[in-house]
Amino acid sequence: MEQTYMKEQPVLKLLLTMAIPMVISMLVNALYNIVDSFFVAKISEDAMTALSLVYPMQILVNAVMIGFGVGINAVISFYLGAQDQEKADKSATQGLILNTMHGIVLTVICIVGASTFLRFFTENENVLAMGMRYSRIVFLFSVFLAWQLVLEKTFQAVGMMAVSMICMMGGCIFNIILDPLLIFGVGFFPKLGIEGAALATGLGQVVGFAMYFVFYKFKAMPVHFRKKNMRLEKEICKKMYSIGIPACLSLALPSLLISALNVILASFGQTYVFVLGVYYKLQTFLYLTANGVIQGMRPLIGYNYGAGEKKRVRKIYTTSLILVLIVMAVGTVICLMIPNHLIRMFTTESNTIKAGAEALRIISGGFIISSLSLVTSGALEGLGKGKESLIISLCRYVLIIIPAAWIVSRIVGVTGVWHSFWITEVLTAGISLIIYKNYY
Repeated sequence: MEQTYMKEQPVLKLLLTMAIPMVISMLVNALYNIVDSFFVAKISEDAMTALSLVYPMQILVNAVMIGFGVGINAVISFYLGAQDQEKADKSATQGLILNTMHGIVLTVICIVGASTFLRFFTENENVLAMGMRYSRIVFLFSVFLAWQLVLEKTFQAVGMMAVSMICMMGGCIFNIILDPLLIFGVGFFPKLGIEGAALATGLGQVVGFAMYFVFYKFKAMPVHFRKKNMRLEKEICKKMYSIGIPACLSLALPSLLISALNVILASFGQTYVFVLGVYYKLQTFLYLTANGVIQGMRPLIGYNYGAGEKKRVRKIYTTSLILVLIVMAVGTVICLMIPNHLIRMFTTESNTIKAGAEALRIISGGFIISSLSLVTSGALEGLGKGKESLIISLCRYVLIIIPAAWIVSRIVGVTGVWHSFWITEVLTAGISLIIYKNYY
């Protein structure tokens, strides 16, 4: 299958062709996050709080799977651009083996360590019990998630974004449909409560993987998983991990951030922990949409870099930045205009709605400027510059925001935590500009 169209078609047309399926699938994924939380919140506010406390662990699992998938994606794209078919196949096959191992290890760690983790943030026995019940089921499906994401990143690496969109949407839509059925016991389905939400999530991942597998078996594609390539090779594994580990750390950092902010917010009251959890569910609509553009950009940059088309790489970066800026501007307007309506989807408590609306207004001040760090980080991953990308993520999620949240909240109260978001985005954008200028 000839892939030269990646370096021949007009950049905007090509980027839109690659990005639009990813944006659509990311929006459906975001819808799943909202719907899942909406139905869990109908159980009780304690159930939603439990989901918010488990969320950092889920971010960690996703970070490892997706981050290593980014490494697989970048290496496959590079070898295809360099016209090295054998190494592209080896990268896909060995990536599948390694991510399966990641899934098994994370299943054990998350199930065994869930109780200890949750007790760091709450003493409410009902919240703890719900968090444990959710964790025991949802993390059992980690291996299926690993397989799904390897196939996802492989299809994306070869430019088959429509297949990736169909499979991602299929798993999410199945999850959305199953959520109310299993949570509330509609029809012949059992009423499982919060366990039903966990089971729906896991089964959605199984369906997503199954759809990818069917497409792989019956649709021709330029990369193949082969038994003869299963033996791990140092060069390929090193290349995948050199990109994948920084990407994993970058994606895992929100887990550390949410945990740290939960500790700070808990000193002001559980309401603010709830608000933070709701914000992170809502912001998935915005940041997953932007991530759809970046997922379309990443293989294009990797392929053109491997093919030596450096001017084209720069144009892809600039065009992607403009598209993400548009997405972030829309998100800013929505959060400023209807914050109360957004929070009201998850609670009827007037004090919580008021606190959540204030948080959304303040945090949204950093959305537009965050475009620069998001696109720069994604472009660096596509170029195989994982360490440079990690520096940007460390600034966004640890080095600036956590100290800022603690310091400013001690000065102005709980709103200081919300102000730390836009402060961090402004400073990180400046750092991203320096990295971009030095590299290019």
